Amino acid sequence: MGKPEKMRLGQVLLRQGQLTQDQLETALREQKRSGRKLGRVLIDSGYLTEDQIAGVLARQLDIPFIDLKRFSIKPELAARLPETLARRFRALVLDEVAGDYLIGFADPTDLFAYDDIARNLKKDVRQAVVSESALLQTIDRIYRRTEEISGLAQELGAELGDAIIDLGGIGTSPNAEDAPVVKLLQSVFEDAVGVRASDIHIEPQEKLLQIRYRVDGMLQIRTQTHSKIASSLVLRLKLMSGLDISEKRLPQDGRFNVKVRNSHVDVRISTMPTQYGESVVMRLLNQSDGILRLDRIGLPASKLERLRKVMARPSGMILVTGPTGSGKTTTLYALLEELNTEARKIITVEDPVEYRLAGINQVQVHEKIDLSFSRVLRNALRQDPDIILVGEMRDGNTVETGLRAAMTGHLVLSTLHTKDSASSPIRLLDMGAPAYMVAMSLQVVIAQRLVRIICDACREPYSLSTREQAWLEHFGKSVGDGELCKGSGCTRCNGSGYLGRTGVYEILEVTPSLVAAVNQGDPAKFAALAREQIEGETLTDHAIDQVLAGKTTIEEAMRISMQPDD
Repeated sequence: MGKPEKMRLGQVLLRQGQLTQDQLETALREQKRSGRKLGRVLIDSGYLTEDQIAGVLARQLDIPFIDLKRFSIKPELAARLPETLARRFRALVLDEVAGDYLIGFADPTDLFAYDDIARNLKKDVRQAVVSESALLQTIDRIYRRTEEISGLAQELGAELGDAIIDLGGIGTSPNAEDAPVVKLLQSVFEDAVGVRASDIHIEPQEKLLQIRYRVDGMLQIRTQTHSKIASSLVLRLKLMSGLDISEKRLPQDGRFNVKVRNSHVDVRISTMPTQYGESVVMRLLNQSDGILRLDRIGLPASKLERLRKVMARPSGMILVTGPTGSGKTTTLYALLEELNTEARKIITVEDPVEYRLAGINQVQVHEKIDLSFSRVLRNALRQDPDIILVGEMRDGNTVETGLRAAMTGHLVLSTLHTKDSASSPIRLLDMGAPAYMVAMSLQVVIAQRLVRIICDACREPYSLSTREQAWLEHFGKSVGDGELCKGSGCTRCNGSGYLGRTGVYEILEVTPSLVAAVNQGDPAKFAALAREQIEGETLTDHAIDQVLAGKTTIEEAMRISMQPDD
């Protein structure tokens, strides 16, 4: 294929009937005034969409238009074009055809871009048209600031060398903003927020430093670099969070706030000494996202109605259970958001306080000064609250104080680490709570997990394997070939096939028969009655419903299933 022809976009659009003469003249005046490209002016003015302009260019130049949202990019092939050129010329290597490269251009009429790319790749170039926004998203996914982060890591490694230096100087020098360690951290935070990571793991190994992100509950390796920069990164993070930089033998916890891409992100940091240095995990809480409403967390309408009836009661305890990372805190905050009115006084006891809520008194637990859950909770009862949130039922004292508060006219919300709703009351008894307190105070238990949502942009039909079909039939469900969906991986979802997560739930109401079983001290009878109440509405049942509704995959439902038979 030869070089592209020089052409005027406005005249082509005019000839193909996509624009009127008046619209073109208006756009040209705006282009002259603002200095932006004509295509961007037309899109921002609402005259045309990106895909419409790309389609016009494809027809005029007789080249294909490729929808990147549905095109499978090969990262190793795309990486043959340096990131700086890809961003400068708005171009991406899509495929290799008969010894030539197929390149997607946002502007296929750019002669300079064509020449420079062909010269860099040292091969003939075939053109295709792609939309600019999809191209930039794909570039972010493919390159993921790789050159910048790797370059900064190498720069920091070279700066440190093999000599022993005063690491404190990096974090406290007047030009700290210019230090490679700070630039590296800034790039890591921007990259993590860009891919919606909930956690950043910095893990020193024997010969390298590994940085991983947790995205939608799954860990992904971000980069691996020389281990000698690990201590500098940890030192800088300790300075940012006010931790003791001289203490490297004991774990430490802290927090700080950073501004990333015009968003304020609250960072909770935990350090732990390991064999090869201090490991750091940072939980990212984007304050700009706000609190999810109760009707937006994935609760089915029938379960939501039952829960709201319990929330309307003036006293009692509501427990949210599940493992770490199952969304318990999100559910608690959604409950508080709905309960928070001018007529109610609400006090929370948390470790740590994750989101700031207007009109609510939030208390941060501080174990070092003996400001424990149980102590704060006892004092909170003297503050005349209507509703109390206890971040976690960690010990017997906290459990008993919380249950007593629920017995004496307060609505108490808390979390517990159990595998399902039926085992939660038994767990409270195991922690030393008197049976009569559990029976009188506990109103409802919400057990939950999180499943990943199929990306809408790359959704496609999916046929079950024999094993998956058998698993589904075990629960009395069956589907035909192609009735379910799965994400193939695209620009929007960073190639994972999933975008975001939603909750799956089971709700156990403490009925008179369950109260009697607790009072009789009969765990087996209680478990049997609880299973009978939630039959057909367990966590696995709700997950399967989400699969059949096309929201998630059978793989996700099997992952969160707690069935022993599996």
